[in-house]
Amino acid sequence: MTDFRVRSADERREDIRRHAAALGIDEAYISRLVDTFYTRVRAHPLLGPVFESAITDWTPHLATMKDFWTSVALNAGRYSGKPVPAHARHKHIQEWHFNLWLALFRQTLADTAPTSGAADYFMERAERIAQSLRLAMFGYPGIPKADRPG
Repeated sequence: MTDFRVRSADERREDIRRHAAALGIDEAYISRLVDTFYTRVRAHPLLGPVFESAITDWTPHLATMKDFWTSVALNAGRYSGKPVPAHARHKHIQEWHFNLWLALFRQTLADTAPTSGAADYFMERAERIAQSLRLAMFGYPGIPKADRPG
């Protein structure tokens, strides 16, 4: 018989943080990851112009992305934004941009992650996030999405 124990939200949050820490993931690494990744995004010949047309002040954007990834990776609860509307209003984002974003994120993780487990941990989440945004913005393959707002 399986022993089933209900854990509190704080206990679940602590388990997530403990697991991430065992992989070498902490706020310092997340800050480095975000800074490195967006430096590469800005220099990328295809992604750079997309981001530069959408972001006028990088300082608050980087802070938001650090809060976002800290919330995703460590369950910190510091991000409360709405990513779908934030991305959907930018008509210049194309579906194929997500593949480039993921490839660049994967390479950044390969170059910076403290462990292979940390890279896998982030990629699993990045792929789910990208898929969610892609479906929200462009619909399911073969089923067109209604016009995007804006």
